[in-house]
Amino acid sequence: MKATQLRALSVALLTCGLSFPALADWSIDQNASALHFLSTKNAQVTEVHQFDSFDGRLSDDGTLTVSVDLSSVNTSIDIRNQRMKDMLFNVSEFAEATFQAELPESLTTLAPGSQAMSKVDGILSLNGKAVSSSFEVQVTRVDKDTLTVSTVSPTLIKAESFGLAEGVAALQKIAGLNSITTTVPVTFSVTFTQ
Repeated sequence: MKATQLRALSVALLTCGLSFPALADWSIDQNASALHFLSTKNAQVTEVHQFDSFDGRLSDDGTLTVSVDLSSVNTSIDIRNQRMKDMLFNVSEFAEATFQAELPESLTTLAPGSQAMSKVDGILSLNGKAVSSSFEVQVTRVDKDTLTVSTVSPTLIKAESFGLAEGVAALQKIAGLNSITTTVPVTFSVTFTQ
């Protein structure tokens, strides 16, 4: 093989090698995704809240990283949103929560039109604490470029595990409530596209 042909082949292979991962990566379509959590006050009033801004990447090898903008918390009440940002999440110091995991190959290689259920184990980082966390999910490969992932049951997040119990107590006091639960169910439904 001539040197020019070898050089051309090397460039072609390098180009393919560099471009393939970008084509294989999946990203969250936020317009087709939702992330919710519940809070219960005074032992019997449960409300549904959400985060309006989050993103995530899933690489071809199954590496998942999701980042949640904590300042996008939406409880439908402006003053409560602000109190949660300042007194609970301390967004000036900890702006994001992240979840990182390695998905099993069985989930990343689903054929279009098929689905599977699995437990995803990873690390949830919040308020400067990193805690092992699991989500029971159903994954559906809608087509070759679309993947949906939804929780099949809520994951319970304990405020104490992330050093947030004092923040919950502060919210309870300022709102004049008898109680706010410190264990919060979290659910999501997200769509990944290539």
